[in-house]
Amino acid sequence: MASVGGKNTRPEIVVRRVVHRLGYRFRLHVKDLPGNPDIVLPRHRKAIFVHGCFWHGHDGCRRAARPTTNVEFWNEKLDGNIRRDRRFRGELEALGWRTLVIWECQTKDPAQLERRLARFLRDSAPPTHAAA
Repeated sequence: MASVGGKNTRPEIVVRRVVHRLGYRFRLHVKDLPGNPDIVLPRHRKAIFVHGCFWHGHDGCRRAARPTTNVEFWNEKLDGNIRRDRRFRGELEALGWRTLVIWECQTKDPAQLERRLARFLRDSAPPTHAAA
């Protein structure tokens, strides 16, 4: 478990590229916010979490199947992750932030991912760029 990377994962990089292509600039892993969101758009008060389906318990996803050995340990571990994620999102929303969770499996369809991110970010227009 210690070797599982928590930052700069492939799904996270895919999401970053889409957000950047949509014209938004962001900060990564802001430690001042509850849960250290993966992508933070401070200007728009929006935070995006990119979750692995297994580690964060994506309901109904085949990648989230729980191990059948050492069941008590895994249930406690994964249920704890889900509770913690829910608490962090609630804390952020209480502070006036809007949050979005992108699941690892949702990064496999680039067109659908872009539509979902655009819809979430659309409420506040991207910054305008001066013509060159």
